[in-house]
Amino acid sequence: MSATPSARLTWSTAALLLVPPLMWAGNAVVGRMMQGTIPPITFNFMRWVIAGALLLPLAGWVLRPGSGLQTHTRRFALLGLLGVGLYNALQYMALKTSTPMNVTLVAASIPIWMLLLGRVLYGVTITRRAAFGAVLSLLGVGTVLARGDLSQLLQVKLVAGDAWMLLAALTWAWYSWLLVRPPEGGYPANVRNDWAAFLLAQIAFGLGWSGLMTAGEWLLPAATGQNMPTLTWGWPLAAALAYVAIGPSLLAYRCWGAGVGRVGPAVAGFFNNLTPLFAAVMSALVLGEAPQLYHAAGFVLIVGGILVTSRR
Repeated sequence: MSATPSARLTWSTAALLLVPPLMWAGNAVVGRMMQGTIPPITFNFMRWVIAGALLLPLAGWVLRPGSGLQTHTRRFALLGLLGVGLYNALQYMALKTSTPMNVTLVAASIPIWMLLLGRVLYGVTITRRAAFGAVLSLLGVGTVLARGDLSQLLQVKLVAGDAWMLLAALTWAWYSWLLVRPPEGGYPANVRNDWAAFLLAQIAFGLGWSGLMTAGEWLLPAATGQNMPTLTWGWPLAAALAYVAIGPSLLAYRCWGAGVGRVGPAVAGFFNNLTPLFAAVMSALVLGEAPQLYHAAGFVLIVGGILVTSRR
C-alpha cells in the first residue's frame, strides 16, 4: 500500500477499480436472493471463513509468530472490524427491510463520506473539482435508479435498513482511508508487499468480530423469546457462498486495495457509484429486459464524475 497515492488515473488503475463494483453488484443481487435462506450476519461470517481458508496456502505464514503482524494488532483489528466484520454484514442486514433502490441510493453516498472523513480525520482539502465530480456522479446514480423518471425518487420511503446501509457506507469510507494511512512506522514490508498476507491478516481479526456477532444473531433471539433464525442448506446456498467468497471478497478486495493505493480513496470512491449501474444491468439480464437509454445516460454521468475528480 502506498502512503502517498497519486491522483493520476491511468487505464490500468481504472481497470483495477472497475472490478470491485462489478463484483459488489453481484454481491448485492446474491445477498438479496439469500434472504430467508441464511441469516445476514451468518452469511457474512461463512463468506469470510471460506475466503480465509482459500488464502491460507498463499499467506498462512503471516499468522505465525515473528511475521511482523503482532506489532500492528490494533490496526489490523480495526481493519478487520470495518472491512470484514461490519461492512457486508450491515449491507446484508439492510437488504432484509429496505428495497434495492434505497440501499443503492445510500451506498452511493460513499464518495461523499470519503471526502468528509478525509477532511475531518486527515485534513485533506475538498476541492471544487471533487465536489463537482461528486454531484455529477450522484446524478448518474439517480438517473439509473429512477429509470429515467426522476419523480420515482420522490416516492422513496426510508426504513430501518437504510440506516444500516448508511452505517455501512461510513464504515467503508473509513476502511478505505486506513488503507492509505499506515500506522506510525508503517506496516512490515513483508506484509505490506504481499496482498494475500495483508488481506488474510484482516480476515483473521475480522472473523473474530464476525464470529461474536454471529453468536449474538443466534443466541439473542433464544434469550429474548423471539423467532429463531433459519438456515436452509442446499446447492443455491453453496453456490452463493462460493461466489461471495471468491469474487466480492478475494478478487474485489485485491483490486480495491491496489487501486486505492495508486490514486487514493477520494478518487477510488467514485468508482463505487458504478455498483448500482452494474446492478441495474444484472437485474435487467436476470429479468430478461434489455438495457435502456437511461443506463447509458447514467453511465456517462458516473464516469464523467470520476474523470472530473481524478483529472489533474
